[in-house]
Amino acid sequence: TFEHIKAIKNMNIDNEKNKLKSKIKRFDEQIAFLQKLKAQHLAKIHALNLEQGIPSSLPSHNNQVQDNILLFKRYFRGQESVYARLWVNQRSQKKGYSPVCKNEWIRTLCKKPVVKCSECSNQAFLPLDENAVKRHIEGKDVIGIYPMTDDEKCFFLAFDFDKECWFDDINALRKTCKDEGLNIGIERSRSGKGGHAWVFFEEAIPALLARQMGTYLITRSMSVRFEIDMKSYDRLFPSQNTLPKGGFGNLIALPFQKAAVACGNSVFIDEKGIPFQDQWVYLSSIKKIPYARVSEIVDKALANHSIMDVRFSS
Repeated sequence: TFEHIKAIKNMNIDNEKNKLKSKIKRFDEQIAFLQKLKAQHLAKIHALNLEQGIPSSLPSHNNQVQDNILLFKRYFRGQESVYARLWVNQRSQKKGYSPVCKNEWIRTLCKKPVVKCSECSNQAFLPLDENAVKRHIEGKDVIGIYPMTDDEKCFFLAFDFDKECWFDDINALRKTCKDEGLNIGIERSRSGKGGHAWVFFEEAIPALLARQMGTYLITRSMSVRFEIDMKSYDRLFPSQNTLPKGGFGNLIALPFQKAAVACGNSVFIDEKGIPFQDQWVYLSSIKKIPYARVSEIVDKALANHSIMDVRFSS
């Protein structure tokens, strides 16, 4: 019958999509592994040549920058069509983030602050391209991304900690993730007074599912040692289960911004709070979590009633 043929056709399409996802996953894993291996071997060759008094040079700066930008974009993925940039009012010193728009402050098109960006009929938001990432890394801009995609999924989950005891609390979360067999990257925030714990996924995960896993990990961290009350824990990113009407959801500032890095902030740190020597090699070593593993953790947590209410950001 026609319905039977249609069902078979849809099944074939789904199979092809799954095969394509598997190929992309393998390619990403191979690229990450090769980049890490390349950096390690080049550094060894450089050191050996210097010991022998042989002139040596590392890869050209331009090649390194390009590789780093591509690596950055593979890990920090959110809304594809828009990203945000930090602005500072020079008179009042007020700060904030706004979506980057090519029509911004064009008098005939942009009506800020009377009309919000999300409600503007002339909005022309720009995607996070390689040039934007380069400007961020070089310290010319401070950028953030909206973690939730248009179909209410996410490629990472970030935990925000921002009070005095943040380092102890975030290390407790680190241990919980290690016990669960999950890789997690700990970043000291731009201010240096807090931190972000990053978990990356192999593919887009429903925001609800990712947040359920995050809440379980926080709950378990609190239950292991009674003195860990997670007072420094602030929120999860994405901060909502679904996209707010007419908006993009909460944004999170991205690591490796040059001005912050120069102060020892916006970098990944180890259990003692010491920044990793090669941030790019470390980033490439963070293993992404498969969808099936996220589902497994959440199913177990729900069965054991181990998920408390998630804190929602206003």
